[in-house]
Amino acid sequence: VQLQAYGGGLVQAGGSLRLSCAASGRTFSRCAMGWFRQTPGKEREFVAAINRSGGITNYADSVKGQFTISRDNAKNTVYLQMNSLKPEDTAVYYCAGKEAILSRVLVTEPDYVYWGQGTQVTVSS
Repeated sequence: VQLQAYGGGLVQAGGSLRLSCAASGRTFSRCAMGWFRQTPGKEREFVAAINRSGGITNYADSVKGQFTISRDNAKNTVYLQMNSLKPEDTAVYYCAGKEAILSRVLVTEPDYVYWGQGTQVTVSS
């Protein structure tokens, strides 16, 4: 599975962005998916995860109620809707995936096998 993340950009604090991650290959629907982010000098951190069907999600405490992860298996795409953005949300955002059983969500970086190239999100104050 190859992943291509896009949708990042520059937004003012309080604004919204929707990131997308398009997957190639026929196994997307068998993959649990996630989003991570990284700022310079820091380790990549977990943001959100979703199971194969989209019925189970998990979020980092820092984004609960602010970000929403979703997926469209017919379009081989996973999304991250980001609302009420803050300057501290500035980071490179990565999507990730791995084949998993239906009920599983994956929340740590080592869980994942497939990674997108990252998309920059910059929130100005």
